[in-house]
Amino acid sequence: MPAPKQKTVEATCPKCGHSQREPEGAYSTICKKCRSHFRLDEAPAGQPAAKTSRAAKAEKPTFAQRKVSCFQCGTELDVPVAAESTMCKRCSSHVDLRDYNITQTVSKNFRTYGRIVVEEKGYVLNTDSRVGEAVIKGRLIGKIIAERTLEIHSSARIKGTINTKCLMVPAGHHFRWAEPLRIGGAEIGGELVGNVESTGTVTLKSSARFFGDIEAANLVIENGAVFVGAAKIGATVSKLPGTAAATATAPDPAPKRYRGTGAVLRGL
Repeated sequence: MPAPKQKTVEATCPKCGHSQREPEGAYSTICKKCRSHFRLDEAPAGQPAAKTSRAAKAEKPTFAQRKVSCFQCGTELDVPVAAESTMCKRCSSHVDLRDYNITQTVSKNFRTYGRIVVEEKGYVLNTDSRVGEAVIKGRLIGKIIAERTLEIHSSARIKGTINTKCLMVPAGHHFRWAEPLRIGGAEIGGELVGNVESTGTVTLKSSARFFGDIEAANLVIENGAVFVGAAKIGATVSKLPGTAAATATAPDPAPKRYRGTGAVLRGL
């Protein structure tokens, strides 16, 4: 019996445009006209590439990405969510994306868009750090900037400067700060004693207890929260770096106590 006819596909030479039949599944061949070597998945401009088999090149998988900025030049970068580091396409500097868990004494400047957790027995000293997220349960001496959130627990002991897009005090924890807290926003579930100057929204959860003055663009007080202090709402805090001054509403003449108001105060 004659051998079964082999299945073939049409392949077009990308150099001279000559078309010829090649066995299905072949990876490359030689043009019978110009004798140049080419892969079968190549094709002239404007023409689709020849498929060599059912298992021909699959489309490249897409990965979930996030945006970060280079620490050196500020260039915005798209990186996979699971990546642990990348390189700036502009200045070629290394950008760290890893998480760190501190359980002992370290003296280091962290530069990462990941999450740093200082455990209760952890101690970070003489630091000037910039991180994506931070959770402080232990001791920290120095300066820390959290691009997204900075969560502070009752066991935290901080000496220095803190700044973040969103300050968080979880329910059941308390935090006291003598200097004004100049931050982007705040979400308070526990107890906070201090004055807050925020360019965004300050939210007092139902379990929150806040003692101090608030200057913010918006203030949200959930039902059950306790707020003792003066509020200046609708202000843009001019003391924060990179913000412009704005005319603010006058603060309350005397501290007031709010309990269970469920109020939402927004700036004009």
